[in-house]
Amino acid sequence: MVKVHPGREMTHFYGTLNLLTGAAVAQHGPLMNAEATAQHLETVLAKFPDGPLLLFWDRAPWHRGAAVEQVLTANPRLQTMFFPTAAPELNPQEHVWKAARTTISHNHAETQLRTLAERFQKHLNETTFDYSFVEKYNFESLCARFK
Repeated sequence: MVKVHPGREMTHFYGTLNLLTGAAVAQHGPLMNAEATAQHLETVLAKFPDGPLLLFWDRAPWHRGAAVEQVLTANPRLQTMFFPTAAPELNPQEHVWKAARTTISHNHAETQLRTLAERFQKHLNETTFDYSFVEKYNFESLCARFK
């Protein structure tokens, strides 16, 4: 017997991967919009208070908007660079999502979405993800362009 929730319960995650250390900054919430993105940016800025930050982004619509622009304008040390359209294989965060889903949410027996989401977020924030973006795409060369 497979139990199915009669509603459409869901949660969303924001995540940022430190390409040098493999550490992730993740949080979940009910919406993906410019305000939630701005809140995540504030979390990332607080997590890395020193020095410049270069954020590689996909072209999701919630990565734009007045709230996002306000955070970017107020924090010139945070710069963004967009991945090409329809190129999820270039985005290291996509690899993080896949690894976390495989470990936490595939074939699970959890009946409460909130509990599963908390486990998922805890795993993201406590795991070091091994991804070779730095070597694969000449990360240092890209960063030099933003100094």
